[in-house]
Amino acid sequence: MNNSSLSFVTMDEIVREGDPILRKVAEPVKLPLSDEDRTRANRMMDFLKKSQDEKLAEQYGLRPGIGLSANQVGWDGRVFVVYFTNDQDRQLEYVFCNPKLVSHSTAMVYLEHGEGCLSVDRDVEGFVPRYEKITIKAFTPDGKPFTLKLKGFEAVVIQHELDHLNGVMFYDHINKKDPGRLPEVEFIRPL
Repeated sequence: MNNSSLSFVTMDEIVREGDPILRKVAEPVKLPLSDEDRTRANRMMDFLKKSQDEKLAEQYGLRPGIGLSANQVGWDGRVFVVYFTNDQDRQLEYVFCNPKLVSHSTAMVYLEHGEGCLSVDRDVEGFVPRYEKITIKAFTPDGKPFTLKLKGFEAVVIQHELDHLNGVMFYDHINKKDPGRLPEVEFIRPL
């Protein structure tokens, strides 16, 4: 059976590190999204939902994910999707089209156990410094603008996905000589 006929992306469709599309700055998408692009975005979101359901993840061999960018599925478009529950039990479910980081704090944070990525099939040791607070502007698939102010873990997830659209991998932020070393900034803390 052709995987693209499923309602969700499969692990076979996820582009792995080394593929040139992951190092390319993604092209802006036309809004509202075409039917084809809307289907692509819906399949990406459906992957995230199914990957977080233990039974379905096991049944379809999915690695759990909370964010997925278009270029990770071979689509050269400035789109990413996120689906996760934050630490206040607030469910975040967004499709970001043509997102732009419009402001950020000087304070930084990092995930104590490092970051992972569906396009990276190995553990990468090291701290990934991120802005603690960000403001992001984007459009819905229908072309409606929206702005989100995010902090902590939410901000980390969004920065990880936004990096993908700019051809940046999470490990590019890790100190090459000393992966456990943090940047010398005024304020940085673990999450």
